[in-house]
Amino acid sequence: MKSLVIVESPAKAKTINKYLGSDYQVLASMGHVRDLPAKKLGVDIEHDFKPTYEVILSRKKTMAQLKTAANSASKIYLAPDPDREGEAIAWHLAQELGHGKKIYRLTFHEITKQAISESIKNPTSILQEKVDAQQARRILDRLVGYKISPILGRKIRHGLSAGRVQSVAVLMICEREKEILAFITEEYWSIIANLKKHNAKAQITAKLEKIDDKKTSIPNKERADEILADLTGKRFIISTVTKKQKKQNPAAPFTTSKLQQEASRKLRFTVKKTMAVAQQLYEGLDIGEDSPIGLITYMRTDSVHVASVAQTEAAEYIQKKYGKEYIPGKPPIYKSKASAQEAHEAIRPTSVGYEPELIKQYLSQDQYRLYKLIWNRFVSSQMSSAILEITTADILIQGKNKYLFRISGSVVKFNGFMAVYVEGKDEEDDEEKEGILPPLNEGEELDLLGLDGKQHFTQPPPRYTEATLVKALEEKGIGRPSTYAPTISTIQEREYVEKQDGSFRPTEIGILVTDVLIGAFPDIINVDFTAKMEEELDKIEEGTVNWVNVLKSFYQPFSEALKNAGDKIQEVKKQQETVTDVKCAKCESQMIVKLGRHGKFLGCSKYPECKYTTPFEINEQGDIHVAKTDTVDVVCDKCNAPMVIKANKMGRFLACSAYPKCKNTKSMNKDTGEVREAKAELTDEKCPKCSQALILRGGKYGEFLSCSKYPECKYTKSIGIGVTCMVINENGQECGGNIVRKPSRKGFFYGCDNYPACKFATWDEPTNNRCPKCQQMLVRKVKKGEEALFCVNKGCEYNEGR
Repeated sequence: MKSLVIVESPAKAKTINKYLGSDYQVLASMGHVRDLPAKKLGVDIEHDFKPTYEVILSRKKTMAQLKTAANSASKIYLAPDPDREGEAIAWHLAQELGHGKKIYRLTFHEITKQAISESIKNPTSILQEKVDAQQARRILDRLVGYKISPILGRKIRHGLSAGRVQSVAVLMICEREKEILAFITEEYWSIIANLKKHNAKAQITAKLEKIDDKKTSIPNKERADEILADLTGKRFIISTVTKKQKKQNPAAPFTTSKLQQEASRKLRFTVKKTMAVAQQLYEGLDIGEDSPIGLITYMRTDSVHVASVAQTEAAEYIQKKYGKEYIPGKPPIYKSKASAQEAHEAIRPTSVGYEPELIKQYLSQDQYRLYKLIWNRFVSSQMSSAILEITTADILIQGKNKYLFRISGSVVKFNGFMAVYVEGKDEEDDEEKEGILPPLNEGEELDLLGLDGKQHFTQPPPRYTEATLVKALEEKGIGRPSTYAPTISTIQEREYVEKQDGSFRPTEIGILVTDVLIGAFPDIINVDFTAKMEEELDKIEEGTVNWVNVLKSFYQPFSEALKNAGDKIQEVKKQQETVTDVKCAKCESQMIVKLGRHGKFLGCSKYPECKYTTPFEINEQGDIHVAKTDTVDVVCDKCNAPMVIKANKMGRFLACSAYPKCKNTKSMNKDTGEVREAKAELTDEKCPKCSQALILRGGKYGEFLSCSKYPECKYTKSIGIGVTCMVINENGQECGGNIVRKPSRKGFFYGCDNYPACKFATWDEPTNNRCPKCQQMLVRKVKKGEEALFCVNKGCEYNEGR
């Protein structure tokens, strides 16, 4: 009998299977196999928050296969990832498979032959504290989402959601936007002296640092001109020259958040893309050896610890490549801020021998660039510090005031780790760069080439980028390595924030939702509470607090807030209503800016007696007026009145200007703006019900085939898009049907023409491309002009182009 090893993904299973050989069967669970119910709370609040779990619908087939394999296995090894989520997956698998079977837990931080062999030799058991911490986190998120989201749906707009971490991330972006809008720009000036040595061409820049021993403060041009006039004709003689050596230490090897930040800065990767590519590097790739190799250690970690064997290998490589002086006196030790569940190794190459350039031919461009970043960062972290010589020369000038100009420069005396890698900087961390200076001596007079007064303005704090948002979330203790990427994706998908020029701005609906959440749940939707809750989850994992007690302490004030949430949200909406000078077209009353399900609009102040509403615009002066109606050269085919362009949640459409007397509408192409005219074109295809000809028609949701005998025969047929259905059926075979586009009340969706035998359906456009990880179908998504391919398998995070 074979031993069964269960991991999360097919790619990971493929790599490990080649290491273990024919005595083992390695299967993939495709991620989580059980969860709280999709259509009900699933938490018994009255009985210690007891959760009810069920096998996820899309995992039932997988679970059946795993049970069959488990029944015939001699041993069962559970090998999901070594963090809370992985421990929970292992626990859920054990609950489903462990009836009378001995189950072992395998943990490893890199997928190499040695690591897997060691893990098999030294199996462990599932850590219940880790499971409890994940379970508490899941129940917390379910309570917040399940209880608050419906209120938002009722009071603001259907489809809105709240989340313990996501709502705080949006709050931070909204607060930064308020800071920017409230910021008052102030003028200030600096004075620069352009100098050079006698008989030299190189220019030296000196900056006015102090006036009468006080830090320079020049508020306007008038004061700058006074100083420039006072300095006219003065000699620039160096009074003091100081030189000192500065040691610059290498950055620690990557944690998850630092990798996400650096990949954003240097590679322009989104956080989601960084984690997807890192997953590929971790799970194993074919680099021309006997079996796939995991190129990096586990990529979800808060630790900067490095195994001694990896440090020894790195030191040998560095000495051979760069020389003995590039190795520090003793292996460097970096201080971790590791939380309980991530207390393992930093992200590093599994072997420095796999140099990026040597294996570049086997990697995709994205894989190569990210691997090189990780490899360079790790190798540099094991190298000697760089030595810089900092030179500062001061020039004192006496006029009406005493002026101190300063010249600064630096020279790298020993590059050390800089030979391999230098850490990037965020926009808000940028500083003026110091240049290399020629030899300068005390008492030396420099030639003045010119004095410049430069005007500056104070700048508001910059908007968050993905890198700086991750940095802020980490510094404030919000979320964990596994949550940064999904949080940033969710707040964009919900359209609470949007990215412009690489920076996040809150949308109108994001600001509204944040304001109402703060009004209704001020003690829950805030940074301090969320950070404290992360600490409590860590304590659960450490075994120092009970998970049920943590949930009880949370739920009592939360349930009280829920009782009045609806009224408080209504109060916040009322506070945001603005009385305008616009008059109601029906009753001449004043119009009010109100908040509705689709954003702001003008409504009559006499509501509900008068229900007149209209969209509005704000001009450059900030004045509110009724939005102009866009007319088109189209006449209503029912009453001959002109048609006008209107919009709803489905997009723009044409409506009769005689509404409500005439309610005729026409659809428009959302991309081109062209009017969709009714279409009826006879085809050669026959109706399978009555043998009459089928007609190609154009409806609200596009083209379809219907019987020419309608309404006597109501047969319709969707039109195929030239894509084959790749869904695996119950017999383990690929469906092979045709993907067709079908209409619904919410718009088009895609399904299989083998329905009901095949119930595959998606809102995203399917393609004939296969996922390289799990061989499932890839679908195309386009958001804000950015196109990407995603795997339809929810347990597989593979994507291309994001």
